Amino acid sequence: MKRHATTVEDCIQSLPPDRREAISKVRDIVLSNLPSGYEEGMGYGMIVYCIPLSRYPKTYNRQPLTMAALASQKNYMSLYLTTVYGNKEIEEWFLEQYKAGGKKLDMGKSRVRFKKIEDLPLALVGKVIARVPVEEYIKVYEASRQGVRS
Repeated sequence: MKRHATTVEDCIQSLPPDRREAISKVRDIVLSNLPSGYEEGMGYGMIVYCIPLSRYPKTYNRQPLTMAALASQKNYMSLYLTTVYGNKEIEEWFLEQYKAGGKKLDMGKSRVRFKKIEDLPLALVGKVIARVPVEEYIKVYEASRQGVRS
């Protein structure tokens, strides 16, 4: 993805056609399941879905609190799901559902890597995005920051 793209549309248009189609499909699923209060934008050279600073300014890095992100890397595409990484219950549910769907999971802490759209269970992506309303995500974030100076 273009690190200097300032809009989501510019970012998507900068991709090769196969990546553009895959990222657009994942984006559509995220947007159609995104709970109220999150916003789409650009951050860290990726398409991000976050709680705007106007809603929650108390982040450790003074950046919007990101719950998901989409990126196109050199050898694969990535869907970052910080809601899965930050919540043990959701993580266990997500891993179980992914396995039950029969697709091979290639995942780091929060990053699900995929080479083509068929590698990603889009229905599950929609469910995990829809599962975490803004208030719940803020509670999980604040609990993770207990005892940490900001």
